[in-house]
Amino acid sequence: MTEPAAETPTPSPRPRERLVRLALRDFRNFERQDVDLPSDGLVVIGENGHGKSNLLEAIYYLQLLRSVRGARDQDLVRFGAGGFHLGATVERVHEGASAPRLHEIGVGFDRAGKRKRVRLDGAEPPRLSDALGGVSSVIFAPGDVQLVAGSPQERRRYLDVVLALTSRRYLAALQAYRGALVRRNAALRDAARTGRGEERAAVWEPALAEHGAVLWTERQGWVARHADDFAALCAAIGERAAARMRYTTSLAVEADATAVEAVRSALTRALSEKRLLDLKRGVTHAGPHRDDLELLLAGRDLRIYGSAGQQRTAAIALRMLEAATLRDARRAEPLFLLDDPFAELDARRAHRILDLLGDAGLGQTVLVVPRATDIPAELTRLARTTIRDGALGA
Repeated sequence: MTEPAAETPTPSPRPRERLVRLALRDFRNFERQDVDLPSDGLVVIGENGHGKSNLLEAIYYLQLLRSVRGARDQDLVRFGAGGFHLGATVERVHEGASAPRLHEIGVGFDRAGKRKRVRLDGAEPPRLSDALGGVSSVIFAPGDVQLVAGSPQERRRYLDVVLALTSRRYLAALQAYRGALVRRNAALRDAARTGRGEERAAVWEPALAEHGAVLWTERQGWVARHADDFAALCAAIGERAAARMRYTTSLAVEADATAVEAVRSALTRALSEKRLLDLKRGVTHAGPHRDDLELLLAGRDLRIYGSAGQQRTAAIALRMLEAATLRDARRAEPLFLLDDPFAELDARRAHRILDLLGDAGLGQTVLVVPRATDIPAELTRLARTTIRDGALGA
């Protein structure tokens, strides 16, 4: 299926999480495909519309258990099929172990029953969330510019994914917070319709304050730890003006507050004070679901004033911070899934980005491009294959 690599790869200085084998059944435009991946990675070459991005989406699905593009599970099923299945063999390094171990991961979705099932090493975990992070990976794609140019929801989702994959505490708080928020908003809408029931909305406020405080402090802590890294990455890629990243919130808490109890008290007050407004509009206005990750260049909002190149630089810097966070949490390099990410960048910036990734320790890499001439010089050592109509090696 693959051509031999151009040269012998240089061993990574850190352990890697490696995708050894991938099986796709009725996923997107793949009917039946088995892929054995070389240890250093693979380049997939093919015209647009033949399944390159679908392949990366399948790999990333094994980490997040949902589509990276926001598609519903039923929309991932190949036309005419009753469901899809993804399977993978992953080589993972465990802390304290002398050698990596192989793990089997399987995810299936039945369209008729709208049911998703996961198996880890042959057993079904008690909760779907126990299988998050099955294949540690970071995806770089042209659409990442929306992390910078898009709405605050895009950046909140970015923080939620990064932190939920690396902190069980954050994941548990996020699930509980979302559940309480849905129920409070439903109670608010009911109260707005009937003119009574304020107490049914208020009953969810302690849970929102408790779990929201965890989200707030962990987000704030992550941003504080990586703010200088973000600035340094933007400068290394080629930005001359100073870049800045900060967590913005309407919550009346000191900017450097880290105590969960202090944030919980502030959230409790804010929810109480805005309850009348919430009752009028049927939504909850106070809480971390309204916050933002602000990105600045020379003191100006990149979302509004940044050029396309500046926004793309900042987005790639965010993805590199995501990779560093996964690396620190797992003690190993994640997979790098590159969906023609340098197509709209000049060659100088693309080379700088690849140099930075290489300096940090580039893990196993899957690069998809429309033409062989689009492969950066730094990645020509990777084995290659082609794709046509959802079939690799075609």
